[in-house]
Amino acid sequence: MSGQSITDRITAAQHSVTGSAVSKTVCKATTHEVMGPKKKHLDYLIHCTNEMNVNIPQLADSLFERTTNTSWVVVFKSLITTHHLMVYGNERFVQYLASRNTLFNLSNFLDKSGLQGYDMSTFIRRYSRYLNEKAVSYRQVAFDFTKVKRGVDGVMRTMNTEKLLKTIPIIQNQMDALLDFNVNANELTNGVINAAFMLLFKDSIRLFAAYNEGIINLLEKYFDMKKTQCKEGLDIYKKFLTRMTRISEFLKVAEQVGIDRGDIPDLSQAPSSLLEALEQHLASLEGKKVKDSTAASRASTLSNAVSSLASTGMSFTKVDEREKQAALEEEQARLKALKEQRLKELSKRPSFATTDTSPISTTGGTISTAPAIDLFSTPSCSNGAVKMESDLFDLQSTFQPSMQSGSTGLPVATAWAGYSTPQGPPQQSAGGLQVDFESVFGAKATGSNSLNSDDIAGGILKPTLAGCNQPSGQQPEKLVSDDLDSSLANLVGNLGIGNGTMKK
Repeated sequence: MSGQSITDRITAAQHSVTGSAVSKTVCKATTHEVMGPKKKHLDYLIHCTNEMNVNIPQLADSLFERTTNTSWVVVFKSLITTHHLMVYGNERFVQYLASRNTLFNLSNFLDKSGLQGYDMSTFIRRYSRYLNEKAVSYRQVAFDFTKVKRGVDGVMRTMNTEKLLKTIPIIQNQMDALLDFNVNANELTNGVINAAFMLLFKDSIRLFAAYNEGIINLLEKYFDMKKTQCKEGLDIYKKFLTRMTRISEFLKVAEQVGIDRGDIPDLSQAPSSLLEALEQHLASLEGKKVKDSTAASRASTLSNAVSSLASTGMSFTKVDEREKQAALEEEQARLKALKEQRLKELSKRPSFATTDTSPISTTGGTISTAPAIDLFSTPSCSNGAVKMESDLFDLQSTFQPSMQSGSTGLPVATAWAGYSTPQGPPQQSAGGLQVDFESVFGAKATGSNSLNSDDIAGGILKPTLAGCNQPSGQQPEKLVSDDLDSSLANLVGNLGIGNGTMKK
């Protein structure tokens, strides 16, 4: 089966509706796709564990709920996601798991859907047992063995005898649960089990490093212990030798599946003479006859054993540091890629310009820089007529009287609140409506040194229809007037001219 199933999509959609981003991401990380959980989903869940407003019990319950699925893929990926958060997430996630009485109850899990389901179900049962044991270990010692400080001043090296004898068996139980996964190279056949094996491999390195430092501390204190403590210590050391053999086999599988040899630590066996010296010391405390051995010989044997185990610890530490450095470089590369992507997005972002759909936009989508129109200004044209740019004067053509001259002789109201007798259709020039204020106020003299009769009254109330670019033969001073006052002014002007002629 490959790809997300219909069930996966429906489940994710349900969480989208309810607004639970955490549950939705858990579903996406544990789909039916036969591959490990995607890194982006795991990273998001890790981020959630570091957010104080995220409900950790809800996150854990979402993972537990996915383990109730009948598909081995979903259950296995749920365990992998949980393990990933235990390793890389905030410690409060592990603390919550450790506080629960039960975690994964998968000891009887079996997927009968196919042959692969039968095979993978075995590893699911083993894997869930290890995760349970990992949480129990944290509950018992209040820290994670894979994350403790190591070295001469580390947690396991500075622990007192009583606490040390109680703590090492807890590490042994966790190590046993890990090694019980017991997978062979030819069984790592899909991305799901491979993802689980990689997490187990990293845990084995860190866990055995802590285990190894505990044994070094035990050996350094052994010859100063009481009889009962020596007996416990000897039993612990014998089990350690057994587990060292098993961890060597586990690391061989890691090498066979392609893990870099530099990422696999070297194990150095302690000399066999050490075990003999430990047994003889315990026998002497019990009053048994033993070979005579000097303190110098015991010290030399112990020193050789500690040096051998210390070299093993250094090998584990180097591998761990190499992994941390690789993780740091990977994170730096990811941040660099995000930065470059952000810069590209900013460079492609459009400038703050209006579009053609905006009422204030101009052709091309840029903001117009033309000066605002002043309705009360009187700019001049080349022919002396004033061109009004405001739309206010363009409204007159809209309010022309609808009555024709043949219908009635009564004056009709114009758009300028005046009255005029019905005339023919108004003359419309190509230049638009114009007003000649010079003619209105008589500032421009005519050739006969007399006022134009059309400028006495009609020009004030009625704009002209003459354009700025008139033919040279046309008189710009001549106004076309339609209102009653203009007609009366024309009549008075004609009478004045006539009287003047008669007086002459």
